Amino acid sequence: MLVVAAAIPELHAQQSLKVAKAVQIVGLPGVKENAKGTLTIENGNLHFVHNKGVSDVSAASIQDVAAGTDSQKAVGKTVGTISMAAPYGGGRFLSLFRKKMDTLTVEYRDVDGALRGVIFTMPSGKAEAIKTELIASGARTKATADQSTTAQPSTRSLGTEVKQ
Repeated sequence: MLVVAAAIPELHAQQSLKVAKAVQIVGLPGVKENAKGTLTIENGNLHFVHNKGVSDVSAASIQDVAAGTDSQKAVGKTVGTISMAAPYGGGRFLSLFRKKMDTLTVEYRDVDGALRGVIFTMPSGKAEAIKTELIASGARTKATADQSTTAQPSTRSLGTEVKQ
């Protein structure tokens, strides 16, 4: 019994407990654009399961991973289109409602060494955790280097002229 109990934490360390529902916007070979599925990190791989199959990207092959936030219309395509005909601009008012979502952008080398990229969207609050887990699994990121070189806002007013 003791041997089994000691092996359980190691098993959990290899498999991800974080599962995110995601939409692959573009980039995975053999996967249609806007394919819906689940995104996990398993055994050092970014694992995307969709209705037509499974796609894996090795964390070691990832050159850059970036997480961000975005928004999209909360009102669907058909309702949004029909609501445009509402009198007094009522339909335009509906287009103001937006829902937040996260984006995960991954730049990686495929088995032939070619540079590829893939973009996922997912519910808000999920992308940063997946990025952190990918980095812990061996993925690289350029974000830490870029953050230190980000331009600082100028303290001069716009109307101040620089004299040389």
